[in-house]
Amino acid sequence: MNNDVPPVEALIVVDVQSAFVTGDGAVPDAVRLLDRTTDLIARARRSGALVVHLQNDGPSGADDEPHTPGWELHHPVEAGTTEVVIRKPEDDGFVRTSLGSLLTDSGVKALAVCGVMSEMCVQATARTALALGYRVVLPHDAHATQNIPAAPGISGAVPAAVVSRVAEWALGSDVEITAHAADVHFTALSPSGPR
Repeated sequence: MNNDVPPVEALIVVDVQSAFVTGDGAVPDAVRLLDRTTDLIARARRSGALVVHLQNDGPSGADDEPHTPGWELHHPVEAGTTEVVIRKPEDDGFVRTSLGSLLTDSGVKALAVCGVMSEMCVQATARTALALGYRVVLPHDAHATQNIPAAPGISGAVPAAVVSRVAEWALGSDVEITAHAADVHFTALSPSGPR
């Protein structure tokens, strides 16, 4: 884990939607997650970095089915040239979305990723960002997931904290994992901003 990392120009907030952070379906320790993502968003805004809220479009009947209460983003969005919402149909925020072109057009070289779920949408989005050549910072305390229930004949229950740590580890040595969201620093987009 690296606690002294250079700043990034973008923050990708993955699926911080009501279904996953409030009520009965909330990830364990959702209060901590929301505290960290709130702080990251506020600091990214103040610095002039790009803030991208990814919003998952779940299937019909899912907790995150579009235009249902669970689908709504938890954090208020200050929409503008440096803060956008991108809806996504897949785990990976780059698949069938404008995320890749937005990052390219904005001149982003380095980004931080936070949100839910660690082993699904967070990991998939971070993995593609790494494959595309971005420097990726993943704050350990700013992503979360659910406990994995026991599977008879396979394993006992797996605590969410373990799942999140394994998801980080599986990204390999190129991802920059910081212990705390507070260790992530931001810098403004280039003066030309998004083109």
